[in-house]
Amino acid sequence: MGDLIAIEGADGVGKNTAARGLCAALQASGRSATVLGFPRYGETVAGVTIGRMLAGELDVPVSPKAAAVLYALDRLEWRDELLQAQADHDVVVLDRYVASNMAYQGAKLGGEAGRALMDWILALEIGQFALPRPRLSLYLDTPWDLARELILQKAQRSYTTRSFDEYEADIALQQRVRGNYETIVAADLLGPWRVVRASEGGAMRPPEAIVGEILSHI
Repeated sequence: MGDLIAIEGADGVGKNTAARGLCAALQASGRSATVLGFPRYGETVAGVTIGRMLAGELDVPVSPKAAAVLYALDRLEWRDELLQAQADHDVVVLDRYVASNMAYQGAKLGGEAGRALMDWILALEIGQFALPRPRLSLYLDTPWDLARELILQKAQRSYTTRSFDEYEADIALQQRVRGNYETIVAADLLGPWRVVRASEGGAMRPPEAIVGEILSHI
């Protein structure tokens, strides 16, 4: 089975660019590699619902635990495709995975309740849903003010026409998400982690430099 390499981080840090750059670099080195991103907007029942939630189109409130279940179900619906990708390739690069669910939903509660929810999500996705653990996870770290500028430069998303979705617009949430990722990384939850600085001197590092550093950790 191929190795899972997860690219993680808060909104606007360049996860998709890094994931696709890493995949291309692995392919250039002779390895078979592919990229899978989550959520699967428009491809799973949960993914469609998540898109509507992020666009502010749901008519009912969504609790942090209910949102966590949606993100977990999205991966459960795509589990067979994930396992098939592992069987077909040397490396599967993941653009967001279980840690993203933990960091974001835990950030909605904060404190002990937030940490308890993160542990619950880990048990749900890896335990009950039997999703495979990553061989290595990379946390792309960059300040929120710079990430916010990059969000505005994103191409049109499939689930919303707004510049910021519900999570991206909440600055306080974004700061707590970063704190949760630091907790996850420090405890090596889900497996081993490495931190990659996505910015330097107030500007984003070149994608090839970020990919080169990620390769050095693999």
